[in-house]
Parts: sequence; structure tokens; C-alpha cells
Amino acid sequence: MKIGVIADDFTGASDIALTLAEGGLRTAQFVGIPDTDTNVDAGVVALKSRTIPVQDAVNQSIKACDWLLSQGSEQIIFKVCSTFDSTDAGNIGQVAEALGDHLNAQHILTCPAFPANGRSVYMGHLFVNDVLLNESGMQDHPLTPMKDADLRRVLARQTKWPVRHLPHAIVAQGAAEIRRALPAEKAMIIVDAISDTDLHTIGQAAKGQKLLTGGSGIAIGLPANFGATPAIPPWQAVTGPGVVLSGSCSRATRGQVQHYKALAPSREITAIDVMSGNVTTNGLANWVLDQDTAPLIYSSADPAIVAQAQQDYGRETIADRIETLFAELATHLAARGIKRIVVAGGETSGAVVTGLQAKTLHIGPKLAPGVPALRHDDMALALKSGNFGATDFFATALRDMETSI
Repeated sequence: MKIGVIADDFTGASDIALTLAEGGLRTAQFVGIPDTDTNVDAGVVALKSRTIPVQDAVNQSIKACDWLLSQGSEQIIFKVCSTFDSTDAGNIGQVAEALGDHLNAQHILTCPAFPANGRSVYMGHLFVNDVLLNESGMQDHPLTPMKDADLRRVLARQTKWPVRHLPHAIVAQGAAEIRRALPAEKAMIIVDAISDTDLHTIGQAAKGQKLLTGGSGIAIGLPANFGATPAIPPWQAVTGPGVVLSGSCSRATRGQVQHYKALAPSREITAIDVMSGNVTTNGLANWVLDQDTAPLIYSSADPAIVAQAQQDYGRETIADRIETLFAELATHLAARGIKRIVVAGGETSGAVVTGLQAKTLHIGPKLAPGVPALRHDDMALALKSGNFGATDFFATALRDMETSI
């Protein structure tokens, strides 16, 4: 193994797995830490550690790191969301710090930029398209609200390591200048990037670095360091009944939900439905299989409605109940012949993959920037971060799963 990745959620894992596969590395995504050896160029361990207690996230990440090292990994990436969403309490800084200490790293280059999806880092601040992160809708995220776009401040609140900044003026001068600008002391370094060219430059500069932290964009330039050339991952068409499951409350997903509702049957699951037991997974599965078109089941409410539900039932309680419902629903649907599942939202994706008892996901071609087609046994999956994808993503993803490459 050349590159090992520790991802703090399932959509992020498939996102960076696609980047590495398109870079020409044989890549596999693992659900949790495997208990067997593997033979791939890049291994991505998908954890569900973004919002769990800090020490649990650290422990799981160290174990994943040790497994990747045991497989021969020469470089470790701690993959976080391209919106760097966490909380002031963690877990990005603490996990990066623990991994840095564990690997005896001198520098941790840190960059969540993903220009293809509108994420850029400039002057140490994270932008989503043309607005600061804290004005993008992420300030209303139900689990990890982001109210500060200055990544230097965000990271400094989470780690004892010094936090430094490498500005775009240096990145634009090339990889050699980046390396010359690295501080003499141990540090986490927020690196500006506003284009894929910048990310390729950062990748070149990162050759030989033990640890990187960032979104999938930070991996764009890394496969070339190992002699790989870009490739399109192969895909064998998957046909059969499909379904869309959405638990994301992001602006992008809510727009996708509204678009798909005009094309296919849909059913909303509210907090009251879940907490009162008004819905059952068996009943929902029956409804899905009764439809002629791949239907949509969604729990993607407006942030104000989500906030009220959290106040009424407790944030962790309602989140756990909704995730449990999606996990059990995925189990029912798979057992009854569903072959294509599109999932929106990191927590929902984790729940669905858990329900399917998947261990390894094989990486297929790009369905949208940051979203590959995935194969689990004879099923096709798409695990979409809440903010990713065009308005018509649900329909196009279901269609593209049925096309061989």
C-alpha cells in the first residue's frame, strides 16, 4: 500500500477514494478497520468519528493508522470534510495532533479546498463558492455548525500544536517554494488553495510528508508522486429497483429533494414520526417496493424545524433514532431486492452502510464531483455529502449506475 487514508465519515471516504482511483491507484474503501490484509495501492478506512467523543475518535483513528501502516502505507491522510465541519470541541485538531505525534510528523499540511465543489482556502479562510463558510448555510448545520471561516482560529482551538498559515502567494510559486517556507518547528499548517493547479502543487510539495489533513482535494497531486497516471475506474452496469434515502438538511440536498419530488413518489419522515413510532421500517420497505419509479424517502427539514425537534427530543436522541431507522430500512430493502441506493448525508450514509453490513466498497466512476459509484456485492451505492451534487443529482446517479464503462 502506498497511501493510507483515515476518513472521519463515510461520504468523505468515498470522496477521497474516487480522487485516488482517478489518479491511477488501485483503491478500496473499507467500512471500519479491517481484520485481514489487503493488496491495494490506496486503502481508505471509513470511520464514523466526526461527532463522537474526542478520545473515542482519537483511539479509533490511531487503530486505523496502525492497520494502514501494517499494510505498508508510506503516507497517511486524515480526511475531513471540505467544509472542515467540526465543533470548537473537536474532533479535527485533536485527531490530527494524535496522529502527528504517533507518526512523529514534523509538519501537517492542512487544506480542505475542493474547487470543483466550490470550496477554496484563501488568506486562511474557507469559502464556499463566493461566500465565507459561516455564511454558506453551514452555520445552521444541526450537528457541526460552523460559525468561523478562519481555519487558523478553528484549528487553534482544537490542538496544542502551533498553527501556521502558508499563503497563496507562496503556493503560486511552486512546490519547491512551499517546502522552503515550511517552519523549522513542529506545526499544523493551513495551506491556501483556490484551484486544482494549487492542489497539484501542494501534492508535489507533500512528497515524503508522513501525514496530511484535508478534504479529498489534498490527494489530487499525490498519486503522481508514486508513479501513477490518471485513469477512469471501470464499472459494470447495475440494474434493478432503486431508492433515494436522504437525511441531510443542507441547502444543496433540500434543493435536490424538491427537484426529485417532482419526478418520483416521495415520503417525508419527520421527527415526530420517528419518535412516536408512526413509521416502521417494514412499512416503509413495502411502500418503496410498491412504486414503479425509484422513490424518495427523506428527513431533510429546514434548519428551524430541525432545531425545534432537537429542543423537543434532544439532539443526540433524535439523530440516533433517525440513523437507526435508515440502517434498519437499508437492511429490509437489500433483503427484498433493491439494487441501487442513492444516499444523501454523511450520518445517513454511515447508517445505510452499517445496515447493509458492508465491509469493503469497490470504487467506480464519478457520478458527480466527490461522489463515485460504489459496488457492494451485487448492489450499487452512491454516498453523497449533503452539500455535493447538482440539483438533478438523484436522478442522474440512479441512471448512471445502469451504464457500463
